Amino acid sequence: MQQYNVGLIGFSIGGQVFHAPFILGNPSLSLYKVTARKADQQKLLAERYPDTTAVLTVDDIIDDPKIDIVVIATSNDVHYSLTKRALEAGKHVVVEKPFTNSTAEADELIALAEEKGLLLTVHHNARFHSDYKTVKRILESNVLGPVVNYEARYDRFRNFLRAGAWREEDLPGSGIHYDLGAHLVDQALQLFGRPDWIFADLRKQRESANAVDDFEFILSYPTRKVSLKGQMLAKEPTTRYALYGWNGSFVKPGIDPQEAALRNGKFPHLDPNWGIEPAENFGRLSILKEGLDVEETVVSEKGSGQDFYANVVSALNGSGSLFIQAAQARDVISILEAAEQSWREKKAISLIDKLIAY
Repeated sequence: MQQYNVGLIGFSIGGQVFHAPFILGNPSLSLYKVTARKADQQKLLAERYPDTTAVLTVDDIIDDPKIDIVVIATSNDVHYSLTKRALEAGKHVVVEKPFTNSTAEADELIALAEEKGLLLTVHHNARFHSDYKTVKRILESNVLGPVVNYEARYDRFRNFLRAGAWREEDLPGSGIHYDLGAHLVDQALQLFGRPDWIFADLRKQRESANAVDDFEFILSYPTRKVSLKGQMLAKEPTTRYALYGWNGSFVKPGIDPQEAALRNGKFPHLDPNWGIEPAENFGRLSILKEGLDVEETVVSEKGSGQDFYANVVSALNGSGSLFIQAAQARDVISILEAAEQSWREKKAISLIDKLIAY
């Protein structure tokens, strides 16, 4: 079995929580080097990953001939530049979402990867969340009949700005529409394909906010409306997903448990109950069947973040196709750009000629 050496660039929350634990748990991957500039990062790396080398610069990773895969878990502003450097150095690349800050950058990276025959994928890990997988199962079952309205949202509560947080600065790729909205857009594209147009509402609601902290996207399909929302001032829990069809509805509260477990230092490969949602987060199905009202609690699918790197390995070995195509991640960026245009111009924006994978 071939083993691939991984160089992880970025060991803040992104690298610590969403990448290193899953890389460690895959027997075909070796977490070979990690950029860890801060003392607390170096301490954590030594404690949890004693066989991994801490380095101070990206050059130590990109220029290392022993590294096969470069994982970029940095702030959005350097996704493009670091991905380009890694591809030019002949490395396969996994880059954190959102892919880039513009479709032009994404197109350039896709072309470069194809030219060099290298794997390029984007970490849209929400495809492996228990809640999304449950919604996907409901849709595929057709139990609701034709679904005419779909709502998904990421709501949080923090009524202050976090000091030093780049996502809350007025920078390209900042704001929760690029952070959380990218997940929701990717999921909607996976479930329903290409929409015809988008109308967006982007706001800065907290005192002194410099970046978008409240968004709503309406994606229009010929027979369906998709509403994607997120905000930072939701003190009470809101419904995570709501699907409305000819036969009835499905609503789901709660959120996938994997992130919380990862933040608590747990490792997926050591937990036999990994990704199992608590019963209070199960969804409710309410339909009209043969003239009778039927209500049912729907047990959630098991979250499986480890499937992302398993798929990367399969694609490199030639035993499977890449699950998250760079072109799909590029289309997410195209929709986010169209959303910003929609808000600036206060009108719906056509998506007919903007997407390439759907």
